[in-house]
Amino acid sequence: MKILVTGGAGFIGSNFVRRTLQDTYAGLEGAEVVVLDSLTYSGNLENLAPITDSPRYEFVHGDIRDSGLLDTLLPTVDAVVHFAAESHVDRSVRDSGIFVETNVLGTQRLLDAALRADLKRFVHVSTDEVYGSIAEGSWDEQRPLEPNSPYSASKAGSDLLARSYFRTHGLNLSITRCSNNYGPYHFPEKVIPLFVTNLIDDRHVPLYGEGNNIRDWLHVDDHCRGIAMVLVGGRAGEIYNIGGGTELTNTELTQLLLDATGTDWSFVDRVTDRLGHDLRYSVDIGKIQAELGYEPQVPFAQGLADVVQWYRDNRAWWEPLKERAAL
Repeated sequence: MKILVTGGAGFIGSNFVRRTLQDTYAGLEGAEVVVLDSLTYSGNLENLAPITDSPRYEFVHGDIRDSGLLDTLLPTVDAVVHFAAESHVDRSVRDSGIFVETNVLGTQRLLDAALRADLKRFVHVSTDEVYGSIAEGSWDEQRPLEPNSPYSASKAGSDLLARSYFRTHGLNLSITRCSNNYGPYHFPEKVIPLFVTNLIDDRHVPLYGEGNNIRDWLHVDDHCRGIAMVLVGGRAGEIYNIGGGTELTNTELTQLLLDATGTDWSFVDRVTDRLGHDLRYSVDIGKIQAELGYEPQVPFAQGLADVVQWYRDNRAWWEPLKERAAL
C-alpha cells in the first residue's frame, strides 16, 4: 500500500508516519508513505528526521488547496490519511480566516481530487471538539455537532463535507474524532509542552480561569494506532471516536506537571478564561472497541513522565520553535 499523509510533518501526522515506516501497524507492514505538508509554523521536518533515510518515504512540500498538485499526487497512491489542519483554538479566536481556508476549503479540494483519482481509501482525521461541550456522560458518534470555537466549527464543516462525499459519491471514507493528544514532538504552544518547557526553565505558566475545564488525554501513539485500525478495517461512511480514558481538570493536569518538573503553584499565573471555552470533552469509544479491537495502551502516568523527560532531553528541538513563535 502507498499512503499519502497530509500534514505529515505536524505533531500527530509525523507520529503516524514514523510508526508506519517502523512497521508498527498490523495491515500496513511494508507500506510506502508520501508526506504532503506546507510547513507552516507548526510543520517541522525535524519531526520526520528518524525516518528520512527510509526508501519507503517521500516528502512533498505543498498545500492541500493546490488542486494541480493534488492531481499529480493522488493517482499515485492507494489511500489518503488527512491530518492537515490549522488546530490551535487560541489562534482561531484571534483570526479564523486561515482555519476556514485550510480546514474547509483544503479538505474540499482534497476530496475532489480523491474522486478524480478514483482513490481506494480515505481517512479524515478530526477532533472531539466538533461535539461542543458535555456536562456528564460521553459522546457517541451519533451526537449532533455543536462546535463552539472557530477552530472546531471549521473542523465540523470539514467532517460534514467528508461525510457528504461518501453519501453523494460513494467515496470509501471514514472519519476519526480524537480527544486531546499528548506526546513527543508536540508544538510548544499547546498546554502540556508549553507548561513543561516553561517549568523546566523556571518560567511561569498561564492557567485559564478557574482551571475547571476537563479534557480526556490520549497518547499520540494510541491515537495513531486507532487511525491505522480505521484505515485498515474501518467501514466506509462510518465515524470512530478515539479516546484515552484519562479525564483531568486543567488544575489537576497542572499539579501533575508541577510535580513532574519539581516546581510549585508560585509558577502558575491565573489568566482570563478563553472566549467560548468548552467545559468538558468526553468521547465514548465503544464503537471502535467493538468493531476494531482498539484499546488505549499507554498509561497516562507513564506517558506523561516519558513526555516530560523527552522535552528535557530534546531542548535543541523545542527551543528554536519557542523563540520563533515568541512563546
